[in-house]
Amino acid sequence: MLISDLQRIRAAIYAQPWAILPDYLDGIEALAERAMQADALNWLERDGHAARLAAGLESVASVGTRLEGARMSTVRDGTAVVPVFGPIFPRANLINSSAGGAPLDAIMADLRVAQASTAVDRILMVFDTPGGVVSGLGEAAMAIRESAKPVTGFVTGMAASAGYWLASQVSELVLEPAASVGSIGVVMSTSRQVQPGADGKQAYEIASSGAPRKRLDPSTDEGRAAIQEELDAIEGVFVADVAAGRKKSPGYVRRDFGQGGMVPAARAIEVGMADRIGTLEATLNGLARRVGPTPAVNRRAMAERDFELRQRRAS
Repeated sequence: MLISDLQRIRAAIYAQPWAILPDYLDGIEALAERAMQADALNWLERDGHAARLAAGLESVASVGTRLEGARMSTVRDGTAVVPVFGPIFPRANLINSSAGGAPLDAIMADLRVAQASTAVDRILMVFDTPGGVVSGLGEAAMAIRESAKPVTGFVTGMAASAGYWLASQVSELVLEPAASVGSIGVVMSTSRQVQPGADGKQAYEIASSGAPRKRLDPSTDEGRAAIQEELDAIEGVFVADVAAGRKKSPGYVRRDFGQGGMVPAARAIEVGMADRIGTLEATLNGLARRVGPTPAVNRRAMAERDFELRQRRAS
């Protein structure tokens, strides 16, 4: 791969805010550059995420039967099981196919299929994700929070950053005993060329006079302050959504929900980040027992509410 290609890939990664664990962002950059010897990829291998995600996908695939019309979800006893595994990207791409990622558009498409299906009365989202790109998360969070059908969440492994942004919106969040949640916050990684590239060329960027903030220089106080302002604004949306989903005040979320760190299961339940500890099978069985089939008379109301929510988001 040419140096210029690497620079474009790196620039694309740096150009947007992420809600993801830092080591995974390093790993995504290394994957994008095909730097298979990179320390970041060695860290991910030691982390065991690939084997864990493969096991998670196998577990979901073994639950019930494929949900008609869905890309990756299954259904059992009226419960649609929607997996959210790996780094979250707005849509499928080369990087997330290499990293075992979760395309947000596919997740939300499966949720819409579950909402419309007469075979589905309730939805279980299963999470094991370090987080991902911020784009689209606000709308996805609202769709989960305002779902016409009850949505339960189950965390096997972790629901970090963007993953917890989504998981916090379910009506009940169950964690396996060794799970962790949190990493609430937003990060932007950036770099600036300080010497000619290996191809012997020096890159220059000149922004138009009326757009001084188009190419911020993180090496200056002004540049860092402008980037910080953008990240803080996104974090405000993140915190507000978590607060709405978990029925807490934004101040409580900022103070007691880990302050950017990961929180183990027992502590997460103690402070209200999740509801209880359990297993995937017990959670599925509990849903079948506790939530009976939705009466047919309510299906039209559900469809109408879903249509109204889509219209509201569109406007």
